[in-house]
Amino acid sequence: MLGLTAGPRTILCLGAHSDDIEIGCGATVLSLLEADPEVVVHWVVFSADERREAEARAAAGRILAGAAEAQVTIESFRDGFFPWDGPAIKERFETLKRAIDPDLIFTHYREDRHQDHRTVSELTWNTFRSHWVLEYEVPKYDGDLGRPNCYVPITEKQRSEKVDTLMDSFASQHDHMWFSRETFDGLMRVRGVECGAASGYAEAFHAYKWIVDSGTGA
Repeated sequence: MLGLTAGPRTILCLGAHSDDIEIGCGATVLSLLEADPEVVVHWVVFSADERREAEARAAAGRILAGAAEAQVTIESFRDGFFPWDGPAIKERFETLKRAIDPDLIFTHYREDRHQDHRTVSELTWNTFRSHWVLEYEVPKYDGDLGRPNCYVPITEKQRSEKVDTLMDSFASQHDHMWFSRETFDGLMRVRGVECGAASGYAEAFHAYKWIVDSGTGA
């Protein structure tokens, strides 16, 4: 379980597309900000046209309202072409590395079947090699959710705020069969059952490396 009472002070959220971060870790970010109002968040979306940029900024504004400081960056790399635009995206990651040293990074699941998602995940690990990274999940047709090993129980209020933000902010996605309250609530309910969350809801992540500092200087 993520220790929210002594959690990270600087968070970097990375998403290939304009709704990915909200879907993958929106409620967890809300819980972190509720636990510590001094948290600073850097929120980077790598692909959005003009309409989806406006949607992304509106949604991020709602999720990050409780942050001490929030910087939202929206890039315009071509949707679906990230592996072939790799050098330019890698340069953007290098700029991020020079600018911030986050305590916690949220990024895509490395086994996600969407090529843009995988590219962002791979470059996250390639760039931030010694950081705490949690990979989030995005439900879709491919059926690639995997078996997460890190759970963050969330409150009913955080669940509702996440789903309301998604449905209110991303009108461009409403014609997609998978983009629905039932999808988002259902996945959080399953993850809540898996971790025994008191509220019945949780978000889940893939954590590949944990380093435990005992405080002995070993």
